[in-house]
Amino acid sequence: MIVLKATQDKVLSVLQSVAGIVERRHTLPILANVLIRKTGSTLQLTTSDLEIQIRTTAELDGDAGNFTTTVGARKLIDILRTMPSDQTVSLESNQNKLILKGGKSRFTLQSLPAEDFPLVQEAANFGPSFSVPQKTLKELLHQVSFAMAVHDIRYYLNGILFVAEGKQLSLVATDGHRLAFSSATLDVEVPRQEVILPRKTVLEMQRLLSDKEGAIEMQFAGNQAKFTFEGMEFVTKLVEGKFPDYNRVIPKNHKNTITMGRTALLATLQRTAILTSEKFKGVRLNLEPGVLRVASSNAEQEEAVDELEIDYNGDAIEIGFNVTYLIDALTNMDQDMVQVDLADSNSSALITIPENATFKYVVMPMRI
Repeated sequence: MIVLKATQDKVLSVLQSVAGIVERRHTLPILANVLIRKTGSTLQLTTSDLEIQIRTTAELDGDAGNFTTTVGARKLIDILRTMPSDQTVSLESNQNKLILKGGKSRFTLQSLPAEDFPLVQEAANFGPSFSVPQKTLKELLHQVSFAMAVHDIRYYLNGILFVAEGKQLSLVATDGHRLAFSSATLDVEVPRQEVILPRKTVLEMQRLLSDKEGAIEMQFAGNQAKFTFEGMEFVTKLVEGKFPDYNRVIPKNHKNTITMGRTALLATLQRTAILTSEKFKGVRLNLEPGVLRVASSNAEQEEAVDELEIDYNGDAIEIGFNVTYLIDALTNMDQDMVQVDLADSNSSALITIPENATFKYVVMPMRI
């Protein structure tokens, strides 16, 4: 039976959309495979790592009929990548093997039975569904994901908090030293729901989401989230645990405010970062009326000092920061202007976009 027949670029893009979660090494060999299910002329591809499951439906030519099997996802992708994009390729079943043909090439691949493939058990009681444009969710993730923790023992920090309430969807990420918050307006009112999406899910969603206006539908259950967009269904386990109260972390009423060009500040920080020490990425910010001075030094007694003229007439403040945290925030914004609110040398700084309450970034000071 010819399971599918289409051009290389078509087959490859469908496979790549589901294969991002497939690890190369697995305790269960079948998890390295993609589940192929043919019903009539519709083809369904599913991958899983026991915590995340991605499924997509595609119309690729071939014989009509019912058929299921599983085959190595990475191998299939690696072979397809070596073929010209406009070449017609076909996948045929032959006993317990699959034969991939393209031009004069022929590859015989071992398959494993479809009934052994461990599908993720979907939650029975998902909450009400709501949707936002794909482009919006992609932007929200982009604005906060850099602040996620990596391998923190406080496992609930290794991901992003999603809070849907009323007509607002908010995303929050923190690693304990900094916090990023971003929000968007929903079309419908939803009851309050709070879930923590794991880091791997966040990175995979960022890879899959496009800049299209098409909607992505979301549903949350006690231990699962489900996303549906562009013929794809994405189910993921959630991180259990209590996320820190982010509202208490975001400073309010800081009395010293500077509004300045984002690119000029970013360039200054990138220059001074060169002479910070590897382990200790500290820079000193000296704020005085009309001027911001940024300085760094390292163990070899090298120093960098840079100055920016600013419109400021508040208190004189000297404060230290991990320069990487500041650079990360400014790099992930694309606005021209940025607002920095400070209280004193011991309080967290709040970075926002002028006249825009949808994005907030908090960074704790460090002693230098």
